[in-house]
Amino acid sequence: MTDIDGVCEPRFASVREALAASLGKDDVGASAAVYLDGEPVVDIWGGYGDVDRSVRWERDTLTNVNSTTKNMTALCALILADRGQLDLSAPVAAYWPEFAVAGKENVLVRHALSHTAGLPDLSGLRAVEELYDWEGVTAGLAAQAPKWEPGTAAGYHALTFGFLVGEIVRRITGRSLGEFFAEEVAGPLGADFHIGLPAKDDHRVVPLVPPQSLTDEYASSAPPGPDGARREYTGAAIRVRDVNSVAWRRAQIPAVNGFGNARSVALTQSVLANQGSAGGVRLLSPRGCEPAWQEVFRGDDLVLRTPMSWTVGFGKFGNTFGWGGWGGSLVVSDPDSRMTVAYVMNQMIDRDRQEDNRGMEIVMAAYGGLH
Repeated sequence: MTDIDGVCEPRFASVREALAASLGKDDVGASAAVYLDGEPVVDIWGGYGDVDRSVRWERDTLTNVNSTTKNMTALCALILADRGQLDLSAPVAAYWPEFAVAGKENVLVRHALSHTAGLPDLSGLRAVEELYDWEGVTAGLAAQAPKWEPGTAAGYHALTFGFLVGEIVRRITGRSLGEFFAEEVAGPLGADFHIGLPAKDDHRVVPLVPPQSLTDEYASSAPPGPDGARREYTGAAIRVRDVNSVAWRRAQIPAVNGFGNARSVALTQSVLANQGSAGGVRLLSPRGCEPAWQEVFRGDDLVLRTPMSWTVGFGKFGNTFGWGGWGGSLVVSDPDSRMTVAYVMNQMIDRDRQEDNRGMEIVMAAYGGLH
């Protein structure tokens, strides 16, 4: 069995076993973490940072978690709402006046956060490099017309989610989403998660490994949800080699380009599962957490083509909420149990070719320890 480093309370030994089994089968390197009542009960890692298995996955290893980043972006919006600086029921144009054109006057902040704004794609996007131009992308979004009447349907906003929420945050605070997250979330918590990675941390980054038999030209049709659903994608395809590039690390694409590990993902999201605080640090009130699990939309998602329940910023699955990223990363929070479980890896799995239960096996193992 693969060696696992870190700490794991005895009652959660099944989480360690699940990670070891995954590393012995499908994974190259990975980390898993469980936070209960805002405190770590599992913080483990193992395997390697490269496909040649020459570099160990260390405690402070970082990798791109793709759409698991959306959980962080949503948390920033909920913090502003809890402070009274952002009204989730207000029009987006109340904060971003240029947005009130082409039928978007009635797009509400909660629509942008629940994938119901009618803006699932970036119109005219031709190259990944265009995503690095924040002003260009947001100006384009402001000019676009919605594909459906906002609030009446949902369609996964794979890339636009981060630009919509990020620009609202920027208009309110004068700071980019990455800066706000670093100063108001990661800093106070001591969470090693970054949206816009500094060069000084490059040495800790391990690249994502494309699915077996595929190359780094492997492209996402969109980061899938936890059920593995795919979408048809129009525009520039994002490839593994793009997300492994230095330019991607430096950019701020708050839907998809966060860098972290399971510890940092679970720590930040445990704030919402634990009534607004983690590790003795309070980021928002208990009531301010509630939109994370209160359903905004239920029905067939027009992009994912599967039944979905969306809250203000998260997918809702029974009594839990969270979201996963292209390739396999995942975070799930349970406010009833005050538990958050995260899994972050470098070996991607193509769910069109192979079932991927790695993250959910970690989650189910955590529930075994809980009960």
